[in-house]
Amino acid sequence: MSQTEDGIDLETSLGYLLKEASSALRVAMEAVLKPLGLTVTQYSCLELLAQRPGLSNSELARGAFVTRQSMNVLLQAFERDGFVTRPSEAPVGKVLPTRLTPLGRQSLEGATAAVRSVEIRMLEGIGADEQAAALSILRRMIGSLDRDPR
Repeated sequence: MSQTEDGIDLETSLGYLLKEASSALRVAMEAVLKPLGLTVTQYSCLELLAQRPGLSNSELARGAFVTRQSMNVLLQAFERDGFVTRPSEAPVGKVLPTRLTPLGRQSLEGATAAVRSVEIRMLEGIGADEQAAALSILRRMIGSLDRDPR
């Protein structure tokens, strides 16, 4: 980490640059999703359900980086609007597994294409080897932060 006398040098701080990249990615995703009537969180939820049907509210919240309460509100709206289904009673324990409906899948198709266009734009000029290296480095960074620092 690069430091100055008074703190972190934002020009050379990898953490700050990662946050800036994350923010730029979110803004670009919001721009392409808004005309489709979706937010980044809603898109994330639909994508998670397409790839992992039956996830619980808690699992979806963790995957979309929101609180359980926020995800519950989102899922209630999705259920009301016909994008997802959840059983009225939990088949096991308290978990209500959520699944996409055909309408949810249809909405996701357009959103996935829009988000993919953002990712393609983000990676312009970055070769396959550099992309693979970036993925590897980011995964190692996440792993390092996930370990208990004590």
